[in-house]
Amino acid sequence: MATRKRAKAHGKAHRFGGDWTATKLTILADYLRAYTTALKNQPFKTAYIDAFAGTGYRTLREAADDAGEGLIFPDLAEADPQALLDGSARIALKTDPRFDKYIFIERSPERCRELDGLKSEFPDLAGDIDVRQGDANVQIRALCAKDWKTRRAALFLDPYGMQVEWATIEAIAATRAIDLWILFPLGSGVNRLLTRSGNIPKSWRHRLDLLLGTTDWYEAFYKVDQTPVLFDEPGTRVVKATTETIGRYFNDRLATIFAGVAPEPRVLLNSANCPLYLLCFAVASDKGAPIALKIATHLLRTVG
Repeated sequence: MATRKRAKAHGKAHRFGGDWTATKLTILADYLRAYTTALKNQPFKTAYIDAFAGTGYRTLREAADDAGEGLIFPDLAEADPQALLDGSARIALKTDPRFDKYIFIERSPERCRELDGLKSEFPDLAGDIDVRQGDANVQIRALCAKDWKTRRAALFLDPYGMQVEWATIEAIAATRAIDLWILFPLGSGVNRLLTRSGNIPKSWRHRLDLLLGTTDWYEAFYKVDQTPVLFDEPGTRVVKATTETIGRYFNDRLATIFAGVAPEPRVLLNSANCPLYLLCFAVASDKGAPIALKIATHLLRTVG
């Protein structure tokens, strides 16, 4: 009963279902501990940046409700709300050694108010918690435009859909100071916009252009197959890319702008074993790339 009352009090907490959510957050938590430990005695100010921070909590069901921007998957839902668990923001605040700064970005005013409540829950960190309401792309680019010579950061991008633009990812890479964890909307976003026929509405094409930063994706995702048919006459058909091809394309795109990229991103599956997201890791710092990639690659392979 107490659990239900607490869940109601945090009615807008993110809801997640399935082991894929636990997997991504366990990987994040383990990486953040390794990250702050590695930089503990370095002459850098460290920050954790969460661009879709939510409320700081999560339950075991998912129902994104951001003005139609989120994607809802009924097959992920459990029968009843369950106990509130730590979301990415609270995981970061519990990381030891600690970060020097915590920047939580949210578009929803209500969720920002929930995030502000974390200052009371973590009074020793309150002065270093910065909650920013606004569009993630705008806020991240503004942060990336600062001088990063004496700063380092770990950034978690876990969008509700396909909100993250390639120009934002380029800005992150250009800092040469940020380690990026990003969930790429594999089956939950991109694959759903790629029609079997290859005839894609203009608005969908535009969204994919922004997400991938190029128009070349069409040639990569669609191939024309000349298959002999009756009486050996050639037949033409369009072959749509698999989710594996889509994921490899995005990871290869990351490798063109970052100092290092984990070669085997983690495919996160729903309860029906269908690909939802691709958890990718990229590091912007040339000097920090070897150790960061070693840690991230290990976690991607072994956690969960």
